[in-house]
Amino acid sequence: MKLILTAPVDNLGVAGDIVDVKDGYGRNFLVPRGFAISWTKGAEKQIDGIKRARDAREIRGIEHAQQVREQLEKVEVEVEVRTSESGKLFGSVTPSSIVTAIKKSGGPAIDKRAVQVTKPIRTLGQHTVGIKLHDAVTAHIPVTVVAEA
Repeated sequence: MKLILTAPVDNLGVAGDIVDVKDGYGRNFLVPRGFAISWTKGAEKQIDGIKRARDAREIRGIEHAQQVREQLEKVEVEVEVRTSESGKLFGSVTPSSIVTAIKKSGGPAIDKRAVQVTKPIRTLGQHTVGIKLHDAVTAHIPVTVVAEA
């Protein structure tokens, strides 16, 4: 079965790759979970869009990762969360909310899977979050969690 990957799959490929897999694996796992779509000539046009989006987010090398780290360290990241009257958070701060806050404050576009939160952020105040940009480059940025107005 010929499929086009829409998301990275371990030991198979990244988004935009055309892969040949066994029928059961494709029909029962990849397609229902949204990791792949059936290959057709029309779907090949979608591959180009997927690859362009991936190239825009991708860190190209150590030098580029260091430039992105410098940009991130200059950005003031503030995440607004819903809290109770006593100041307790409803849930925790997620990597996707951190990425949204970085983008909102003028920082570079980052993949949410690169955000490394060691312990769940469940309190207001200043927290340090790691962002793995490359195997050798990790940016540690301060994130301020404030109550929503």
